[in-house]
Amino acid sequence: MLSILGSKSRCCDGISRRGFMKIGGLSFGAGGFTLADLMRAEAAAGNGNSHKAVINIFLGGGPPHQDMWEIKTDAPSEVRGEFKPIKTNVPGIEICEVFPQLAAKMDQAVVIRSVVGCAGGHDAFQCLTGWNQQDLKSIGGRPAIGSAVSRLFGPVDASVPPNIGLAKPTKHAPWSDAGHPGFLGAAYTPFKPDGPGMKNMTLNGITIERLNDRRNLLSSIDSMRRDIDISGAMAGMDVFGQRALDVLTSSKLLDALDLSKEDPKVVERYGDGKPYQYQYDGAPTCNEQLLMARRLIEAGVRVVSLSYGRWDSHSANFDLVRDHGGKLDQCLSALIEDLEQRGMLDDVTVVVWGEFGRTPKINDKAGRDHWNKVSCAYLAGGGMRTGQAIGATNRLGEEAAERPVHMQEVMATLYHNLGIDTATVTIADPTGRPQYLVDHEPIRELI
Repeated sequence: MLSILGSKSRCCDGISRRGFMKIGGLSFGAGGFTLADLMRAEAAAGNGNSHKAVINIFLGGGPPHQDMWEIKTDAPSEVRGEFKPIKTNVPGIEICEVFPQLAAKMDQAVVIRSVVGCAGGHDAFQCLTGWNQQDLKSIGGRPAIGSAVSRLFGPVDASVPPNIGLAKPTKHAPWSDAGHPGFLGAAYTPFKPDGPGMKNMTLNGITIERLNDRRNLLSSIDSMRRDIDISGAMAGMDVFGQRALDVLTSSKLLDALDLSKEDPKVVERYGDGKPYQYQYDGAPTCNEQLLMARRLIEAGVRVVSLSYGRWDSHSANFDLVRDHGGKLDQCLSALIEDLEQRGMLDDVTVVVWGEFGRTPKINDKAGRDHWNKVSCAYLAGGGMRTGQAIGATNRLGEEAAERPVHMQEVMATLYHNLGIDTATVTIADPTGRPQYLVDHEPIRELI
């Protein structure tokens, strides 16, 4: 909470200077870190000049790899499933029939059919860090990509947090995880518009006109410096406090989140993902969040993480994939098209993946169960060599038969596309020891 401690007098707008004048606050997780603390911590690493970005779309629950990007037409009926493959605009690459719009954009994307290294946890942790949750747990754990990028680059714009999580709250909380800062500390926790940070953006008696009048407000702050210094409650409003105030006084973040400011035709192109089906304890299919992610990137965000749908298909797997897949086909193809038309596609990497795959054999409820031996991923943009299908599973979709791609290779590729050399860049942990971001190299076929 940004609070200003003043004297016993009252301002002309009737706000008491006795106690705390609450202008508004942005909560960044446990520990009482303020937005100013966050910005102070980021500034220690310096700001980057390039605005490369990542949109990380987590398919919470574990998407069925053999019902999405690699249909097993030669497998027996108890494995094959109900879907047929369709041709894409890249000769020789076929994907599931529920993705006709993405099939028409295959030249701008990559499907990875042989993702390995899944730990098996029902959470987003590996898709946000590349690591197992137990790694470095004694000192806080590994930081998510958004937190690491915030630490290395800082914000593009002082009034826009560099790391935002759009995931709607879910009953199974790990599916709406936007990434933990790990050993970096709470100052690098992602900002969540659906979390306490947004709810605390209140003016508490100060009119928006007064708050927007930065000069008058900062002048009032300067006039209170003597009282502030005497009280010792604050060392003075330094540049970081002013930058925190920038978030409150700037409209960029709120405008990016306000889809009423978007072209209605673009909003219609993405769709809304309704009605929400098969949600249960997971995320809804919020198509608008992909549009919001693009708008946030334009506003200056470096990493946007979101959770799309609930893919834990222990029953009615094929009905779920028809529903979720068709909606994802609409909004993901719209995002790629949107980024291309705005000249952003080479700078923004889109990744779509889940925590593991699903069993080759269909169970007696027409579902597929957990399967961590192999998974899949879809990537687009980022200046990569697209128009590829990388890897393959065996005939029954049980394991990677060609070109296994470790989850950390995917994460290393995201870092590479952001301009970070994972072979040389390290971040010091609380003990002072340098830690590499990942221990695998980027996917060689893509860079």
